[in-house]
Amino acid sequence: MLKLNILGIRGVPAQHGGFESFAEKLALYLVGQGWQVTVYCQESGTGPIYESTWEGIRRIHIPIGRDGASGTVLFDWKATCHALSQEGLFLTLGYNTAIFNVLQRVKGQTNIINMDGIEWHRDKWGVLAKAWFWLNERVGCWVGNHLVADHPNIKEHLATRINDSKITMIPYGGVEVLKANASLLAPYKLKPDGFSIIVARPEPENSIYEMVHAFSRKSRAHKLVVLGDFKPKANPYHLRVMDAASDEVLFPGAIYEAPLVQALRFFSRFYLHGHRVGGTNPSLVEALGAGCAVIAQDNHFNRWVAGSEAAYFKDEPACAGLFDRLLHDDAAVEHMKTASRARFQERFTWPQVLHEYEELLTRWYPSK
Repeated sequence: MLKLNILGIRGVPAQHGGFESFAEKLALYLVGQGWQVTVYCQESGTGPIYESTWEGIRRIHIPIGRDGASGTVLFDWKATCHALSQEGLFLTLGYNTAIFNVLQRVKGQTNIINMDGIEWHRDKWGVLAKAWFWLNERVGCWVGNHLVADHPNIKEHLATRINDSKITMIPYGGVEVLKANASLLAPYKLKPDGFSIIVARPEPENSIYEMVHAFSRKSRAHKLVVLGDFKPKANPYHLRVMDAASDEVLFPGAIYEAPLVQALRFFSRFYLHGHRVGGTNPSLVEALGAGCAVIAQDNHFNRWVAGSEAAYFKDEPACAGLFDRLLHDDAAVEHMKTASRARFQERFTWPQVLHEYEELLTRWYPSK
């Protein structure tokens, strides 16, 4: 039986974001294909490491008595040390603690690393954090037997570190949403096509302020829903965004219930995506799968994912201009929605993505 061990995430079932959702999809798919899949799971608290099974997936639970980044680093260390005793193939999602994977390379284990985005480019990190991520990116390129890039431009970036024959480009997948429950909008007093949506962490690099301010320049007879965990009393950027918002902008907080998020995307007029850093963003892929008309920050990451028929802005005035021009242009919106579904089918369905991963993992499976 082929065995895969997945490291680098908090665990399954998915609760924390794109990597966890991908790991859950991949693990369930491979179990269905006859693989034995082990996933390392971070738990709160103290105590010994223990095991459980979920949907045929073997889970190694590692209790960690710390929160935040230090707790994640400690979990990665303990997971890597435990993995040294395991057999089969290893898949590490992210390079943030790639320095620990040196141990696997020394032992001769075969480890494929998904290198995620260019973490050290992100504005939110200080000098020390950026140096840590830069170092671990370099180490990951060296110690990984093979690398996965989730975007062609991430592959190009990594190819400045190593030969590109060591890198395979496989994007994230998404769920196609063909229908949704409109009644879920009622508590927010929203009507289908009467609002647009932003789904992103409220950080400067995601252009939240620019999009909110552009929308709020004048009355739109339309709502803008901004999902995210805003804490204006603790975070000056959050306060700046909320102060820039007109009374047509709603901040319902962070929402994780999949049916509700799907309904918000599916019934929105536009999905706004302001990410300036990263590769293939899972939320943007989900927007394509829901047939959203996409307005995105103009960079090579977003252009490859969303395609040529999405609308792009370089700065706040350009974003405001797109609202002015497109908000009441039904024909343009329908064209953009159709193009989003076509782009999704072309490259981002889960069957495509998971099959490509299985082919790669099978090719790199260690020989006896």
